[in-house]
Amino acid sequence: MSISFEKALGPAERALKYRNQRAEILSNNIANADTPNFKARDLDFSTVLASQTKETTATPFSLRTTNVKHITEQESASDIYGDALLYSTPAQPAIDQNTVDQPVEIAKYTENGIRFDGAFTT
Repeated sequence: MSISFEKALGPAERALKYRNQRAEILSNNIANADTPNFKARDLDFSTVLASQTKETTATPFSLRTTNVKHITEQESASDIYGDALLYSTPAQPAIDQNTVDQPVEIAKYTENGIRFDGAFTT
């Protein structure tokens, strides 16, 4: 009887990658809270989940690559998630057109960190 590591660890690994990318996006929002015309971004989890589910059921697991960019460490979140990376809508508009609401972004970042820890220990 063989053990499938993809079935056992695949969802947890994908969850960790998602949480890591979201942490990068949220920390970028926090770092640019005072940058004029900066637009805050965030990931839509349901869109990411739907694309991951469709991707895993449509094709069998394979390590073969079809594009040189498939296995790179320097991909950005917009390259990876595309349509799931959305702009945030601020509760109150700023004069400098910055859409970062710093306390909200810090709360999202903290929640994401807790969920990352939960995915890591599961």
